[in-house]
Amino acid sequence: MTSIGFQLYSLHAVEDSLPTVIERVGETGFEGVELAGLDDADADEVGEALASADLELAAAHVGLETLEEDLDETAETYRELGCEDIVVPWLEPEEFESVESVEAAAERLNAVASDLAAHDLSLHYHNHDQEFVELDGEPALSHLLAATDDDVGLELDLGWAGAAGYDPLAYLDEHAERVRLVHLKDYDGDAGEAAVVGEGDLDIEAAVDSVRDHGFDWLVYEAEEGPDSYETLTHAADVVRTYW
Repeated sequence: MTSIGFQLYSLHAVEDSLPTVIERVGETGFEGVELAGLDDADADEVGEALASADLELAAAHVGLETLEEDLDETAETYRELGCEDIVVPWLEPEEFESVESVEAAAERLNAVASDLAAHDLSLHYHNHDQEFVELDGEPALSHLLAATDDDVGLELDLGWAGAAGYDPLAYLDEHAERVRLVHLKDYDGDAGEAAVVGEGDLDIEAAVDSVRDHGFDWLVYEAEEGPDSYETLTHAADVVRTYW
């Protein structure tokens, strides 16, 4: 059964502490949150906030370099929180400039995925738009999926896929076997930019239906505008009430 989550990066500039932000999310219809770092909070504080807010931990975004340099401690921290899925949120555009650079990035992801598996953690990769540059007639992201092991999942960001000029739901269907986590984000196809959910070209109802039909674990709302205001969360909660 698919659950609806909120990516906490959406409020990363709010002055409140992470536990306080988590408590605010718990007042909405979201069922879980996806972490984007712990800020100054420790794992115990975050765990207590999640329990108090009755929220599950959908996943955690962690930089690839952090995983490579400090995997054991990082894995231990997130396992303490009951986390099962780690997501690499970004790789630089130059990683996708050639098939060779994509294959090199894939090797790094494969190595980290193997190490995380020893901690009962799964690895996923979250896209932006740079992964959709065409290499040999297909998106670099498709080359990345082909070059990574099957246990490296894809957290498809629908908004960035659409902003890059691709049909996000068609791409989701094509690679559904590698997906358990999906980012709900909108896009302006003419401008080639991400957009506030409900203000762009994404068919939100169709996206929700697709995610549910595939039986993915989580649909995670993310906003890139207004990270310093709870109005971002209010809008997100409205989307959940309307479409979920």
